[in-house]
Amino acid sequence: MTAANDMSEAKEPVTFATTVEGEKIKLSDTNSSEQLPASLKETGREFNVTESDLLEAKHLAATFTLDKTIAMMKKVHKQHASDPNFPIEIINHIDEFLGHEADLVANPQKYEHLIEEMKIEAALMTNNSPYTEVRAVVDNHDDPSLPVSTIRAWGIGVLFAICISSINSFFDIRLPAVSISGTVVQLLAYPFGTFLARVLPDKGITLFGVRHSLNPGPFNKKEHMLITIMASVAKSVPYTNYIAWIQVLPQYFGQEWARSIAYQLLIGLSTNFIGYGLAGICRRFLVYPAFCVWPTSLVTIALNSAFHDKELEKTTIEGPFKTRWTVSRMKYFCWLCGAMFAYFWLPNYLCGALTYFSWMTWISPQNVHLASITGGQTGLGLNPLPSLDWNVFALDPLMVPFFSTFNYFFGAFLSMFVIIGLYYTNTYYTAYLPINSNRPFDHFGHIYKVRSIVDDNGLFDAKKYEAYSPPYLAASNVVVYTFFFALYAATVTYAALYHRLEIKLGLNELWQRAKFTMRRLRSKNARGEESTEEDVDLLDVHNRLMRAYPEVPQWWYMTCLAFAIAVGMVGVSLWPTNTTPFVVLYGIALCLVFVVPIGIIAGMTGVEVTLNVIAEFIGGVWMEGNAIGMCFFKSYGYVTCAHAIAFSSDLKLAHYVKIPPRFTFCAQMVPTLVSTLISVAIMQYQTRIESVCTPDAPFRFLCPGVNTFFTAAVFWGTVGPRKIWGVGGQYSMTLLGFPFGFLAVMLFWYLNKKWPKSVILRNVHPVVMMSGALNWAPLNLAYMWPAVPVGAFSWLFVKKRYLAFWSKYNYVTSAAFGCGIAISGVVTFFAVQLWGFQVNWWGNDVLNTGCDAEGTCTLLNLTDGEYFGPRLGEFS
Repeated sequence: MTAANDMSEAKEPVTFATTVEGEKIKLSDTNSSEQLPASLKETGREFNVTESDLLEAKHLAATFTLDKTIAMMKKVHKQHASDPNFPIEIINHIDEFLGHEADLVANPQKYEHLIEEMKIEAALMTNNSPYTEVRAVVDNHDDPSLPVSTIRAWGIGVLFAICISSINSFFDIRLPAVSISGTVVQLLAYPFGTFLARVLPDKGITLFGVRHSLNPGPFNKKEHMLITIMASVAKSVPYTNYIAWIQVLPQYFGQEWARSIAYQLLIGLSTNFIGYGLAGICRRFLVYPAFCVWPTSLVTIALNSAFHDKELEKTTIEGPFKTRWTVSRMKYFCWLCGAMFAYFWLPNYLCGALTYFSWMTWISPQNVHLASITGGQTGLGLNPLPSLDWNVFALDPLMVPFFSTFNYFFGAFLSMFVIIGLYYTNTYYTAYLPINSNRPFDHFGHIYKVRSIVDDNGLFDAKKYEAYSPPYLAASNVVVYTFFFALYAATVTYAALYHRLEIKLGLNELWQRAKFTMRRLRSKNARGEESTEEDVDLLDVHNRLMRAYPEVPQWWYMTCLAFAIAVGMVGVSLWPTNTTPFVVLYGIALCLVFVVPIGIIAGMTGVEVTLNVIAEFIGGVWMEGNAIGMCFFKSYGYVTCAHAIAFSSDLKLAHYVKIPPRFTFCAQMVPTLVSTLISVAIMQYQTRIESVCTPDAPFRFLCPGVNTFFTAAVFWGTVGPRKIWGVGGQYSMTLLGFPFGFLAVMLFWYLNKKWPKSVILRNVHPVVMMSGALNWAPLNLAYMWPAVPVGAFSWLFVKKRYLAFWSKYNYVTSAAFGCGIAISGVVTFFAVQLWGFQVNWWGNDVLNTGCDAEGTCTLLNLTDGEYFGPRLGEFS
């Protein structure tokens, strides 16, 4: 960890010379008052570009030759022809431009306007991001002199990492959980930083030629983002804590040896650090490419800009409905955050009916059909106005591109008819169960009693199983598992068909680096690695700007990966887990297959595919009858990929803000270590609380996540997928999801090739649609439909007509709402809910009335002693 130079924050934005394909380009200083001609303004509207960006591009475009422009547009078309985030209008312009290539060179005067447009578009691609949403919040300039890794930033960052880890770990087992998001830390870090910048003296020491000062100048945006990254890393609880919970407590497996601090610490450190090694490898696939936008990062950057980019706040812009806006983003954020803070008291505490606004079920609370189709709690949520609570949205419609939001909802909507068909035909005996539930049931229609089929060691007991019941799934859960299988096949197929070029280039670059490491024939450049022009896309301005900073050597990431593997294998092998230590390597192998395809989809759409079901499926087959063994496979298969994606997102965040990569690496490592130590310490205390994770638990420590994890452990590990999905298994037909996912992507790829100009086909994303179908059990349409009109208003109406307004306020609105909800939720808990104060009136009581709330809506009912499915003795 090295402190930055003692330089004060620059008063004006700094523009630096950059290179494109080896040629030096000087970005001219532009006069913001310069007027654009009407024809050029029309070009800006066509390209969805603000006037300031267009003016800067105009100056740079004047330096481009026709040959250079043609070459650049060929690259742009190759990269973005099928990119749903990239405007189809520009692709059409490029097609027209390249279609006349020979005549363009011979008679350029005939195509003067078209050439000018393409030069401007080439300049935009060179000097800025090709995506409007990125240009809206990410600066295309950098000042390397800004201090980043300062004593002040590390002090605040570690302090908040300790606080956020302590709170989130302590309340992780509470129902409902209370958690602090990285946005809250980002909000609180600004006054802390500015206060320290005012009061701390400019005193320090010099080490290795670098001065470390307590106060190197004004608190700047790079310090602020470094703190935010630390908080983002520290906010999560180690996934292996769930394994320890179900091992330790007597109502689960009761393995007292699992209380060992060393055991919990080793497996926690292993799963927390193992994702870093793969994130380092995946930089070339998930961080450097411009098409990996990472929409979730843009909200964080927007909030950061609201605090620090003061010069951008002085302009007056036109808003919807003929309004004029002069308010700064900081004031706008504060007003909206305060408003959401006040409003969230209504659905969260004072009137819960606003969260589940199931007004149709209130008409006839015991009507099974009405509750099953329209109910917001255990029904399908088919309701035109299902909620007035922003916190229930499954996707943030302001953050995620609208095509993702709509595909997500539409996938859920189409799969709803499959659920209805299964339910009303009693397929798989679903009519005896609630239509929408994530719990396993026995053949009496009751919640499955997993302890009825295991022995004292927690291993599968065949005789007990045969005397009890097979597990059954609700109709929604059957559909969820089917689409999980489809999604895994679709994800790999989509990446292979749509992004094979980028993957090939990344793999080739990795191979070149491996050969260099073995031979050591080339000299190293300033980034600490061999010189190569293929490692990043030099058309992207952010890649070129980041070349000013030394990159993290690959061996740093490999060392981290080796450490995680070693401590994981030690933790698994030194204690009686009944699991081979090679489970760590099997989990990594699973991750290697999926991490790049999943990362590309998450980076483009904001929707992440999780590997929990495929990890459970393979782990259950491999470790059949051993729930703990399956859990370890699941942890290393699922969490390794999830962490690699999360860390890649943080790397992209630092990439956008121009934080030196080595500082980002340290800002990820240190909070990870701190949060792991804190989480293990808190779990040591909580496992000793009397009646914890039972209905009699104090402080509502009912452990919903732990209970779900335990049920999945027995369902997949103890019973095993062979009995459920194997030959003759109850749900073996759901495995048809695998070929369905493959064929669905192939179909849309073929249709896109046949009709490349179709706007509808261009915006259909089969993987995101299948992801939407996964939100059933326990979610429903009530969590997805409200985001659609909000997203349409933001992305289709405001962005198209009032781009400057959208660019300034859209992501700040998202950040303000999220921050207001987080603060309001924490304050409400500590101020009233912790002390047992309840508001008893119809607005809250209605949530607990009717079969939708009780989960008792079933199409068919059993008499006492009757059961459905195979008779006793007919299953094993």
